[in-house]
Amino acid sequence: MSRPNVLLITLDQYRGDSLSCAGHPVVRTPNLDALAAEGVRLTNHYAQAAPCSPGRAALYTGTYQMTNRVVANGTPLDDRFDNVARAARRAGWAPTLFGYTDQGVDPRTVTDPDDPRLSDYEEILPGFDVGLDLRGNGELWVRWLVEQGHDLTDGTHALETEPQRPAELSHSAFLTDRLLDWIDRQDEPWFAHASYLRPHPPYAAAGHWSRAYDPDELPAPVPVGDELHGLHRSLLQHPEAAAPTDPAELARLRAQYYGMCSEVDDQLGRVWDALRRSGQWNDTIIVVTADHGEQLGDQGLIQKAGFFEASYHIIGIVRDPRRSGSAGTVVERFTENVDVFPTICHLLGEDVPAQCDGHPLTPFLDGVTPSVWRDGAHWEWDWRDALVSAGQTDDPWDRRSDRNNLAVVRTATHAYVQFGNGSWRCYDLAEDPTWRTEVRDPGVVLPLAQAMITWRQEHLDRNLTGFWLRDGGIGRRPYAAS
Repeated sequence: MSRPNVLLITLDQYRGDSLSCAGHPVVRTPNLDALAAEGVRLTNHYAQAAPCSPGRAALYTGTYQMTNRVVANGTPLDDRFDNVARAARRAGWAPTLFGYTDQGVDPRTVTDPDDPRLSDYEEILPGFDVGLDLRGNGELWVRWLVEQGHDLTDGTHALETEPQRPAELSHSAFLTDRLLDWIDRQDEPWFAHASYLRPHPPYAAAGHWSRAYDPDELPAPVPVGDELHGLHRSLLQHPEAAAPTDPAELARLRAQYYGMCSEVDDQLGRVWDALRRSGQWNDTIIVVTADHGEQLGDQGLIQKAGFFEASYHIIGIVRDPRRSGSAGTVVERFTENVDVFPTICHLLGEDVPAQCDGHPLTPFLDGVTPSVWRDGAHWEWDWRDALVSAGQTDDPWDRRSDRNNLAVVRTATHAYVQFGNGSWRCYDLAEDPTWRTEVRDPGVVLPLAQAMITWRQEHLDRNLTGFWLRDGGIGRRPYAAS
């Protein structure tokens, strides 16, 4: 193929272990499994932040939160950052969005003080055309359902009542229908971003998928440990973060989550089939990932918050039909969502922007393990908005909330968590992968703390540091290995 089609798919809140090909004992995802069999599955793939806006900022710009500083839903994305849509447009594609991106506008680029974008974080990433706008739980979808005769009040109500309607009317089906209609009208190579809401809460799967899993047959979540950090204790008291304490209620929640996973998998199967029927399957690069994970009752929590890896370990699959020799490869090295933007740049023949903290995954797609690669995964979580929303401070010079953050390095054997207030936790994952066995041996903890500091120092802003004012022009500064 001369110029491929590109399909970037994000699934919201999709855990990395919620795939049948990942060894899950119950969940059924035949279409994602089939994609992995023809592509490369990233078994240790991680998001860099939560919730949606921070997670997506890292994905779309290839930068860690400490670089892009999108710390909450409502934090603007600095317009100076390049992103996946802008790169695709430079490369000659017209990148088109189906769904949402949750990226707030940089207020410095807005001239009208009454611009509604200044009061809403659910804006479109700069560079995208919009094929289907599903911001705010999908007003267009709700309007369409009402036209079909369904009595609904708003998007949240529509999502909560999905089990009561046929799956063919679901939020995911609505997006898929419009995506396939758009693809059918394209007469040149296309770039689409399909941003599916599911399996995001409310925990209510569409139609028959709400009954696809027996709650009594699901594996139990990871229980709460004995010695808890203060942040963990606070989350266990938070109404949106604490898991149901009734085992039967929690099992029902988990069954609905897996039903949503299977339902969105079914919708992706429709996309695969349409691409095959139209002869585009072998002309289309497909990248599947998520903005963050889901606790699903692990450690007594639901949704995405804190430092446990269930909130950050996510799905990762890349299929490039030009690289059929790597079909079925499973990459066990640590990969991150900051790698997605550099990878897409490589696949489109674009230079990787200097801003990127991630690395192209193309060597893995070629069946080659890079000689230099990270030996751990990293993520960050910032909860500074909790003090503000609780009304505890409105003084702009009160910087205590700047300490409300954490960073994690997770290696093959340990996880080290550094909190902004100076406290820390270290877990022995080789002994106990459930994050309940703490380590206090300085011989183990100190190297991990040093690795955390080194990681942060290595990823200081490099937009101009890589260039050199020399001989009347700007040239790239040569680098030497230390």
